[in-house]
Amino acid sequence: MRSLPILVCLIGVLLGTTAIASQQSPSCEIPACPDYSKEICWASKPDKLDKPVDVFYVYPTIYQGTCPNNMNIFNEARRSDVQGLLKSQAGVYSPSANLFAPYYRQVSITCLNPDEDMTQNRYLRIGADDVQRAFNYYLTFLNKGRPFILAAHSQGSVVLLDLLRSRFYDKKLQKQLVAAYLIGYSVTDKDLKKYSWIKAAKKADDTGVVISWNTQAPGATGSPVLMPGAICINPLTWTTDETPADKSLNLGAVFFDDFKGTLKREVPHYTGARIDKETGALVTTPPDKMEIGHFPKGVLHKFDYAFWYRNLEKNVRDRIEAYLNN
Repeated sequence: MRSLPILVCLIGVLLGTTAIASQQSPSCEIPACPDYSKEICWASKPDKLDKPVDVFYVYPTIYQGTCPNNMNIFNEARRSDVQGLLKSQAGVYSPSANLFAPYYRQVSITCLNPDEDMTQNRYLRIGADDVQRAFNYYLTFLNKGRPFILAAHSQGSVVLLDLLRSRFYDKKLQKQLVAAYLIGYSVTDKDLKKYSWIKAAKKADDTGVVISWNTQAPGATGSPVLMPGAICINPLTWTTDETPADKSLNLGAVFFDDFKGTLKREVPHYTGARIDKETGALVTTPPDKMEIGHFPKGVLHKFDYAFWYRNLEKNVRDRIEAYLNN
């Protein structure tokens, strides 16, 4: 059984990824395929399972190279970046759940086209298939029947949405799912209609549901991750209407150096939020001028976790408690 991940990966290379590799120069060949039976292919795989629930976390886009188009999971600098994210993002889940996080050959940001279904991007599929194999290995050898959370941000949420679409028709998986936090990408009304097992969260403690939002300032446009019909829940009130939530409900924004995982500052009552039903955005006006990186003006994608960190951390506890009680 332990040879299965290697076999699947070899089949993938023979049938599909060699065609992609042929379009790049020899020095830009697709990086080596992860074998999830090996410890080195996991960013987090706890030895001590001291919590009744797991979290399967997939990190956001950190790779910006063009040669190759997919991240080499054995690159030490990229591995270090992922370890930082295990604190700055996955840290909202790990106090309440056993943290499992695979390294995967994510696609470079330079290859993503926001006007296409990203799950069909041929380079993204390499990383998405890695995560599918990692999840299969997790279920077969590591999970032992425990309930679990799916959690991600940005490209990680694209990949987990693909997993939800393709795998969670399985009622056994549906019953094990506490919740799926697919933050920083759009789960849409079309997804809910096409995939009946994908259900949007409506309150703070419903389970087996998807939690999603995309943060931006008033009037912002051009977000590459906000699609028409995107669902949204307000992380300050855990409601889906347009009622504004005052900043007094914000338990604390927590700002990290994301790639180092070091805490920079924590600010209680940092900012409020409201849902814009027309766009599906989570709208906020932060008190500070924010460095937003390569995103359009006002698109606060980078802060989807940071602004609502303590509320999100509490909600993970609440949903786990609700699941275990039921």
